[in-house]
Amino acid sequence: MTLPGRVRVVEVGPRDGLQNEAARLSVDDKVAFAQALLDAGLPVVEPGAFVSPKWVPQMAGSDEVLRRLRKPAGTLLPVLVPNRKGFEAARAAGAREIAVFTAASETFNRKNINASIDESFARFALFVPEARREGMWVRGYVSTCFGCPYEGAVDPAKVVEVARRLLDGGADEVSIGDTIGVAVPTQVGDVMGRLKSVLPADTLAVHFHDTRGTALANVLAALQEGIAIVDSSAGGLGGCPYAPGASGNLATEDLLYMLHGMGLRTGVDLDKVAAASLALAPRLGRDLPSRYLQACAAGPAAPVAR
Repeated sequence: MTLPGRVRVVEVGPRDGLQNEAARLSVDDKVAFAQALLDAGLPVVEPGAFVSPKWVPQMAGSDEVLRRLRKPAGTLLPVLVPNRKGFEAARAAGAREIAVFTAASETFNRKNINASIDESFARFALFVPEARREGMWVRGYVSTCFGCPYEGAVDPAKVVEVARRLLDGGADEVSIGDTIGVAVPTQVGDVMGRLKSVLPADTLAVHFHDTRGTALANVLAALQEGIAIVDSSAGGLGGCPYAPGASGNLATEDLLYMLHGMGLRTGVDLDKVAAASLALAPRLGRDLPSRYLQACAAGPAAPVAR
């Protein structure tokens, strides 16, 4: 079994993890959480989104969060921007990395951003070329790549088409998302195999929700396809407000434990990530779903290299 020697972990907890939480966090709380994750050595941390707080209240104050973070050299801090207005606000806050999002399912895209897939690309065209001219790094997200809560099965050819359009439109990398957590390893192998047959493997990431307990197995299937960029969320936080039944993202702690135990390097301190999650939990008023955190409560695990 050939696997990448090093995996780049993209931490989405401060944005995708918090966006669906009921508890309202202060800017201080969000800064502390994101900074702790940066200090743990995560190379990419998504600190917020420049979206309307009317629709996503937890993302209020993302501009201040971004301004206050201490960014280690070489670290990326992509912020989600849905349109030209969001881009301009992100740029004013000092963003040097942005993320845009669309879907492989028309119905989900309309529910999520009130636009067709083509309309979402028309919106990107209003600011992504400018972002690239200014030297910004651009990430693209494709939702519902393995199944849609409204349409059911999604044609892998549509996933390839949308991912290609994002890269052609200026994205540096594209994250392939299992928004409702329905994927299984054979499906991941099929979709990622099709993608890497026409797109560079080093431009592709995977983003799994653990709704049905298959996220880690799906990561392994992606690794076997040569995909070495994996999204995860500290503590297992997350869920999409426009995807009924979508529970938390893959927990960063669970991902790191598996990768490190397999001898794959990440450069991330697992203990520091766990500490960041445990510090946040009281602010949210609940235990976090990460299996690693739950297991650690029962006793220390064997140490593994990072």
